[in-house]
Amino acid sequence: MHEGHGGFGWSGEGRRRGFGFGPGFPFGGPGGPGGFPPDFGRHGPRRGGRGGRQSVRPAILALLLERPMHGYEMIQELDARTNGIWRPSPGSVYPTLQLLEDEGKIEATADGSRKSFQLTDEGRAEAEAAAQNPPWAQIGDETMNQVQDFRDAAVGIMSALKQVGFSGTPEQRQKALEVLNDTKRKLYAILADSE
Repeated sequence: MHEGHGGFGWSGEGRRRGFGFGPGFPFGGPGGPGGFPPDFGRHGPRRGGRGGRQSVRPAILALLLERPMHGYEMIQELDARTNGIWRPSPGSVYPTLQLLEDEGKIEATADGSRKSFQLTDEGRAEAEAAAQNPPWAQIGDETMNQVQDFRDAAVGIMSALKQVGFSGTPEQRQKALEVLNDTKRKLYAILADSE
């Protein structure tokens, strides 16, 4: 491993990925670059789990009320409508599409190598109800501001971490690592308290 910079071993993109900071940090990863954790549950943004599928279903139906779409197009559309805050994962969108198709609420047609989905008459009433208050409309200004605050804080933390990594002594880097590990535990504790 290439060390450099006082033995800290910081090597740009690969090193950031090693810390879990890929493209779009702080909300990159399974949800996609710049996206919030894949599913929005009943209690706000959350990673999968309870409530995630329930959010995806009305979102899909409300989108299909506007026009037929491919599954990936729906993911992109929700990402765009929430300014990158909510980008549902394929693992939540495609099973929901299959379920809706099995229930007769939507139907698929071949469009080249992809499937395009559209509402059936049976699914239109549920779609119209979902469109009255679609999930993307429930993400208000407060959430948008909080996400920006998270991003700003993350940029500041990365800057400080780089400074310690490039210029700090081994003892300072060890203290920084302890702070990071303690911060990680405290963040998970916040999530645990909300369950």
